[in-house]
Amino acid sequence: MDTNLGTVVSIKGQIIEVEFTGEKPATHDVLVLKDNPHIRLEVYASSEGDRFYCLSLVPVNQLFRGAQVVNTGKPLLFPVGKELIGRAVTVFGEPLDLLEAPRTKDYWPIHASNTNQVTIVSEQKMLETGIKAIDFFAPLSLGGKMGLVGGAGVGKTMLLTEVLHNILGKNKQTLSVFAGVGERVREGLELFESLKSSGVLSASTLVFGHMGDNPAIRFLSAYSAATLAEYYRDRLKHDVLFFIDNAFRFAQAGNELSTLTNMLPSEDGYQATLESEVANFHERLSSTQSAKITGIEAIYVPSDDLLDHGVQAIFPYLDTTVVLSRSAYQEGFLPAVDLLNITSSFLDVKIVGQLHYDIALEAKQILKKMQGLERIVSIVGETELSKEDWIAYKRGKKIRNFMTQRFFSAEGQKGEKGVFVAISETVEGVAGIIVGKYDQIPEERFLYIGNTKGLG
Repeated sequence: MDTNLGTVVSIKGQIIEVEFTGEKPATHDVLVLKDNPHIRLEVYASSEGDRFYCLSLVPVNQLFRGAQVVNTGKPLLFPVGKELIGRAVTVFGEPLDLLEAPRTKDYWPIHASNTNQVTIVSEQKMLETGIKAIDFFAPLSLGGKMGLVGGAGVGKTMLLTEVLHNILGKNKQTLSVFAGVGERVREGLELFESLKSSGVLSASTLVFGHMGDNPAIRFLSAYSAATLAEYYRDRLKHDVLFFIDNAFRFAQAGNELSTLTNMLPSEDGYQATLESEVANFHERLSSTQSAKITGIEAIYVPSDDLLDHGVQAIFPYLDTTVVLSRSAYQEGFLPAVDLLNITSSFLDVKIVGQLHYDIALEAKQILKKMQGLERIVSIVGETELSKEDWIAYKRGKKIRNFMTQRFFSAEGQKGEKGVFVAISETVEGVAGIIVGKYDQIPEERFLYIGNTKGLG
């Protein structure tokens, strides 16, 4: 009698309950159907006694109660190597770009522990994104993590794509890994075509577990992408830009699996293991002495509720938070950033310099005052403001308008050429607004201009 044989006892969605009377499997072991090794399961958690919940990695129509499975004793492996650069693949490393399968020699387990890595503090070096609102108010540092936070349809994916395009275009030695977790197939195709046409696909790898996939695939796709990022960092010694769209969908997929395995929910109905799952994923995106992983994450906010527990679980791992505003989007601002809710621990004198730091703080004060005055203006009009308040109100509106920008990633839709703005030009422009250099220029002139050199 084979001690590594198990029997399927129940099927609930993508969760398969398997009973082992002999040797018990370990968490993350891969099981295969005895009569068809192409049908694979991954051990997810213990059920009760000799039973285990397993994730089905394929459609379940070929599984049935009483079917025998064999424990391979190995975890799920992902192909890694230079051959993955420039490719779009699934959670298993299978091609999605209509090319032949990558011929790699190495395979790494997607659930590898990061405890053996000697991590270091993020290097105090600013990464220019070329996006004024981010570079000025919430700079990103090499080895840091940035979250692009917002509800549906406010431009998270477009902003993330613009960051990817701009940084890779300026940093030729950097590789990128894009994890498409639970997003639309159409968006993945558009991203692939956009990177290809702009010439940065040659330094990128895209790993997709799209919206139409089952929750097990969506959940595991984030780990497959993290495994590849670790390979680029540790073996190729390359700095890595790690993009995930969408980090909330990763947490959501884990919640779906938790529901199917009858686990008692925790806060807000989320899985009790939410914090540990988010922590395990983010801690793998760390930096070593040889190379850095810089993370940029799109984070969907259900019902525009920033206090949602699934969103809040991600915040502790972010150094920079860029909140997108629905009202700003409806007013036509691109990017639709909430300038008063954009924060970064890297907005520090030692990183950005004294001038940038001082002007950014003063600009935020003016914007905050402008926001308060907007309520008054909406009731009694601008003419009722004192001269001092009127000046602050006008300068605040000019700063807000100046933070708008044309994107390379939106050229196809808008027909307008994108622009990369150096941080020095942004600081110079905001400084000019603050000191009154452009007080005689209408605020509308500041919309969608790259810099202020043509004004005044």
